[in-house]
Amino acid sequence: MKKVFLMALVVMASASFNVAFAAKKKKKDNGKQPVVAPVVLATSSDSLSYVAGKSMTNGLLPFLKQQHGIDSTGMADFVRGLKDMLDAGDDPKIKAYSAGMSIGAQLKGQMLASMKKEFEDTPDSIVDAFVFRGFVDALNGDTAVFSQDNAENLFRIKREADRKAKEEKLYGANRDAGRDFLASNARKDSVVTLPSGLQYKVLVKGEGEVPQRTDKVLVNYEGRLVDGTVFDSSSRHGSKPASFRADQVIKGWTEALTMMPVGSKWQLFIPYELAYGERGAGQQIKPYSALVFDVELVGIDKPKTEEVKATDDVKTAKKSVPAKKPVPARKKAARK
Repeated sequence: MKKVFLMALVVMASASFNVAFAAKKKKKDNGKQPVVAPVVLATSSDSLSYVAGKSMTNGLLPFLKQQHGIDSTGMADFVRGLKDMLDAGDDPKIKAYSAGMSIGAQLKGQMLASMKKEFEDTPDSIVDAFVFRGFVDALNGDTAVFSQDNAENLFRIKREADRKAKEEKLYGANRDAGRDFLASNARKDSVVTLPSGLQYKVLVKGEGEVPQRTDKVLVNYEGRLVDGTVFDSSSRHGSKPASFRADQVIKGWTEALTMMPVGSKWQLFIPYELAYGERGAGQQIKPYSALVFDVELVGIDKPKTEEVKATDDVKTAKKSVPAKKPVPARKKAARK
């Protein structure tokens, strides 16, 4: 509860921080410290309320320092802004102004920073002043340059074009290297290429059961980039084989595992579309990376459903056979 009160106070205080500087109705500071009325706590409720207010500031000062750079030198201004908001009550003008300050801070800070980062390494760049002008013109309904629909449509088109240009610049060579590797690899007699683009080479031919998509498999593996860099292996995670469902891995693995008999060891050559795609994975697997895996299918970890079913069948059979009724003693004697 303390944190809820604190965050509510922080949001309110942050939104109104600069109200005092812009409110035209406020008197100028004459340089003297304002007279602070003494605190008179006449009732138990007065005392409760006062200590509640103090308690709600727990953690506020470090937060202001860390998030806003406000220390003791700026506390008077912060408190003045806070009081302006508290004194405003339900004044809609102050509420609107405070909301504008809050949204403006977000726009100027995290929103603009995020957009600039997105357009790094693209043919275009973000110009602060025009972002702000477009933002304000949209709020004011100004369509002199672009209508809202046209502006959003153009932004979508340019954003997508710049994204593709950025990906080509950063990862085009990596994508082409993978495609060249797979094209050359497909010409080898020992390599089988499937319609999906997946390639495999049988290193050890197994004779066991072939897993279904929902089966939990046990495998030993090693993963490499096409330049030979090893990025992962089951041995890095312990001495036991890795265990997972066949349909809970990358598409290239799922396709191969549902073709491999237990006991097999295959080498897989996986195009990026069947691996981690346009996003990559971790630090080593860049977007558009083709991958090579040595995969040994050790076994299928199936629940012992047969044993459970057999036990249930026995219990059911016992219940279905009526218990023998005891023969009365006199009938036993009569039979003799």
